Amino acid sequence: MAKILLCEDDVVLSDMYVKKFQLAGLNVTAAIDGEQGLEEMRKSKPDIVLLDIMMPKKNGLDTLKEIKEDPELKDCYVVLLSNVGEQSYIDEGFSLGANQYLMKSNFTPGEVLEKVKGWLAEIGKA
Repeated sequence: MAKILLCEDDVVLSDMYVKKFQLAGLNVTAAIDGEQGLEEMRKSKPDIVLLDIMMPKKNGLDTLKEIKEDPELKDCYVVLLSNVGEQSYIDEGFSLGANQYLMKSNFTPGEVLEKVKGWLAEIGKA
């Protein structure tokens, strides 16, 4: 079964995504910040990480940089899922190795779920 990790500091939003993904039969884990996200990644080796940019302790871009520098994590499919719309952040995310970028406010949790299913199929984990 495919593994999804959601790194999101908004607990209400995180719970909503987790429930939506679980109802669809996906194995999803949540982390509240980048530090916890990296710990969880090292434990569970997820197939896709949904990574917020603005988080406490370690923001999403710093977390992404560590993911891509770690030989065991660098091949993970990373989606920046954020409300940060400044092009400089988006460009930096892609230059650090993000596979996708989604503006949270432009997609419902159901639409994000459908995109995740598509990416899982794309990477052969559906």
